[in-house]
Amino acid sequence: MDSGITVTGTGQATAPADLLRLTLSVGQDAPDVAAAVAQVAKRTDAVTDALRDQGVTRADVQTSSVNVHPQYGDTGRVVGYRAAHTLTVTTKDLTGFGRLLNAAVEAAGNSLGLDYLQFDVADKTPLLEQARELAFAQARQKADQLATLAGQTIGSIAAVGETLNQVPMTTMAAKAVSSYSPELSITPGEQNVEVTLEVRWNWA
Repeated sequence: MDSGITVTGTGQATAPADLLRLTLSVGQDAPDVAAAVAQVAKRTDAVTDALRDQGVTRADVQTSSVNVHPQYGDTGRVVGYRAAHTLTVTTKDLTGFGRLLNAAVEAAGNSLGLDYLQFDVADKTPLLEQARELAFAQARQKADQLATLAGQTIGSIAAVGETLNQVPMTTMAAKAVSSYSPELSITPGEQNVEVTLEVRWNWA
């Protein structure tokens, strides 16, 4: 059996959000599949064009999902079809939420839904490095204390395992309405990255 000590350490790092993602859905009911798909495609194109007019690049609007499914009446028979196209919109303009949403609503009307929004940090590398350093320092402190209590001295490191727990988002669900205030206030806050390290030391 290997001799040594295994401990865990946790470190956290935070930074102000610098990225906003909106998940927008365009849905349409129609008597047949072709009509539902065609109408959703038309409205989705209108939404993406409206967003580009607001400065969002083509690369920052991506399809998340496309769905088509039948709708059933009270008798269990198919009475129509619903098509839906979900888009993820990424922007660094954290103050432009209301403006972008208004543009999308104007383009798609009541066919538009806001599924959620999320804030994030574009480059997490400095946060991860800081969190790792804090996690390792905590693990080393625990190992030194436990070794002293056990009458041992820690030696070389045998293994290190990492678990990442990041919380980059604030979510909000909403239904489509005729208009949102362009000054609609949202608060990004700070985004948190947490790293847990499991470190195994051999006894010296």
